[in-house]
Amino acid sequence: MMASSIFSHTCSILLVLVFLSSWAKSENPMPFALSPFSDDNLCDAVNCGKGNCSVDITKPFSFVCECEPGWRRTRSDNEDELQFLPCVIPNCTLDYSCMPAPPPSPPIPDNISLFDPCYWTYCGEGTCTKNLTYTHTCECNPGYTNLMNTSHFPCISSCAIGMDCRRLGISMLDTTSPPSDSSNQGTKFLHGGFQWIGFTIISVVMAMMD
Repeated sequence: MMASSIFSHTCSILLVLVFLSSWAKSENPMPFALSPFSDDNLCDAVNCGKGNCSVDITKPFSFVCECEPGWRRTRSDNEDELQFLPCVIPNCTLDYSCMPAPPPSPPIPDNISLFDPCYWTYCGEGTCTKNLTYTHTCECNPGYTNLMNTSHFPCISSCAIGMDCRRLGISMLDTTSPPSDSSNQGTKFLHGGFQWIGFTIISVVMAMMD
């Protein structure tokens, strides 16, 4: 069930990218624009998660996120072309087999909004809620808690957290404490700070325009 959900969601993303690439090759203007940042304040607008921003004009968008030990940008083995993504994937054991199979993915709405954070967000055993100014929270089902006790992280069960995750500061989840909003800057979706999905879409389109 989980594999089918991931496959369906991936196909949807690919279809959107194909649509955007076709639009980029046409004579019609793109539906969004990038505002330039100077090298001096570029990293002030970037949230790298568990990583540090470094200006590098040879890279896409002129910066890279250098991950702290034990953190990754994606689950892919090759992240060379994705160094602008934030470091939010822990490199430790997360055993989802102890959790029930997730429900089927809801149908994709006809009026897809590419920059609706809930369209792209995986909340695990929780429900994504879009807030004002393009932010989101994952509201967990009973018995589940946000990873890192942060409201925009997916909801998982304590049984899924491996012992080796403790070295990254991830411990058994407290299902009684409310999630922290201290890092809400990381939930902003193309509003003041950069967000990985927006960059991924834009980078693919720009590459196809060359």
